[in-house]
Order: sequence, then C-alpha cells, then structure tokens
Amino acid sequence: MTSHKAFKQRVRARMDKTGESYTAARAHLIGRTGTAPRSDRASSEPAVGPGRTAADRSPAVQPPPGGEHTVSADAPPTNGAPVGSAGPTGASAPSAADRRTTGTMRGRVTDDSVREHTGRDYAGWFALLDGWNGTARTHTELAAWLGREQGVPAWWAQTVTVAYEQERGMRVAGQKKDGFAVSVSKTVHAPVERLFAAFVEEGERGRWLPDHDLSVRTSTEPRRLTADFDRSTRISANFTAKDGGRSTVAFEHTKLADAETAAETKAFWRHRLGQLKVVLEGHGDRP
Repeated sequence: MTSHKAFKQRVRARMDKTGESYTAARAHLIGRTGTAPRSDRASSEPAVGPGRTAADRSPAVQPPPGGEHTVSADAPPTNGAPVGSAGPTGASAPSAADRRTTGTMRGRVTDDSVREHTGRDYAGWFALLDGWNGTARTHTELAAWLGREQGVPAWWAQTVTVAYEQERGMRVAGQKKDGFAVSVSKTVHAPVERLFAAFVEEGERGRWLPDHDLSVRTSTEPRRLTADFDRSTRISANFTAKDGGRSTVAFEHTKLADAETAAETKAFWRHRLGQLKVVLEGHGDRP
C-alpha cells in the first residue's frame, strides 16, 4: 500500500471516530506528522459519490484458523507452515480458552499450553533459538527449523516463532508478513441470518457501513465469509448463533499499512460495529 493510501485511510478512520470533516481530520494528522504524503498534499477532499475511488475511502483479513473462533492479530499463519514432524501424540492447536486478547503472542497463548504441546515453555524455546542464532534468521527459517529439527507441530512452530520474534524485537504486535492486522467482534440481539445479511447485502450494509466497498470473495451462508475491503485490504469473518436470539460476528482485518493504521482501524470498526448493533436491534438506521 502506498503512503498516500495509508494516510487517507488514517484520515477516514479519524473522521468516523471523531465526526470531523475530511479537512479537519487531515489537518490534525498533518499536525502530528509535520507533513502529508506528496500525492495527498496535491489533492483536495475526495468526493463522496459514485466517482470516488476505493483509495479515497477508509481503512480490512485472511481466514482465521480454528473454525468458528477468530484468532487475534498475530495468530500464526495457516499457509506455508512447516511440515516437519507431527510432534507429540494428540498435539493440536489451542482451544479458544487458551487464546488471549492481549497484543503479544505470549499474552494470548500461555506458557502451560506451549509446554504441554511442544515439551518446552517459551523461555526454553527462546534459549534454544538464541543458541541457533535465531535473531539472524527469517520467520520461515525459524518455523521450518522448529518443525523439521525439533519435531514441533506446525501450528505450534508458528506460535513459538511469532512469540520469539516479538520478544527479540524482530516483530511488533499485530505485524504479519503482508502488513498489520486487527481482530474485532460484536454480539447483537438478532438472528445470525440477519447479521450475515447485514454484511453481504449492499442495501443492509449501507445502513451501518456507508461509503465503503466490501467485495465478497468466498462465503458459506450464514457462517463465514472473506472479502476485499475498499479493494486494498482483506477481512475474514465468522458468524455464530447464540442462545436467546443473539448472534456474534468476529473477524480479522489484514494487510494494513502500519501499526498506527491498525490502531485507527480498530477504532473505526468499534464505531461501525456499534452502529451495526443499533441498526439490527431496531434503535435506528442512520450511520
């Protein structure tokens, strides 16, 4: 993503969060950074209409592993995992209860879980990786070595690798190979079919997410979908029916430009999903 696209995403995210005009939000961000991207400095406020391009809109995810459970921003990738050994008998990815919501991998997957499924805790693996000169290795090399040479199951090799990279300053929370990511969720008092329709049907989506393009790539109604968001980022959502006529949507938004964009995207979705709840629970229909 180019710098001017990232800057415009930050402007739009601030507009959604504060209610400011484009000009006011832009001026605030320029005041913080001292300058705007060159292409943005040369342009005026984009029109909100059919001619408006996706790059002028606001701040998007690869499918989270684990079926109906979402994984937080630094969840180990499901593609390209080292084959390696199958590891200890019965080893598997952690349950949803083992996954935490703090920013780092160590904050979300416990020492006890890592020890149970790999035979060592984080400190043990970090020491071993340091002895292998791990800070000079790439993510792929680290995960592959854990899988092939140490017999760590693929999911857990990715978990240990991400935690190691974060601990040694090689990766910050929320960072992935293709950018940054955030995870969000919302529970509403509405059937899961209606919640799903609020994402995939343009008319319904316009009531809580106007002026943004969401192009569905794959979907299994009413359980999950992946979609391009404003043509530059990606979301992957799971929809779950709950008791009492409630339902939950939980999704990850990936390919974000940087940590600041990720933080502002998180705020953007909190506001928009709050409006989704208002609309679906019958308290209003204005964004």
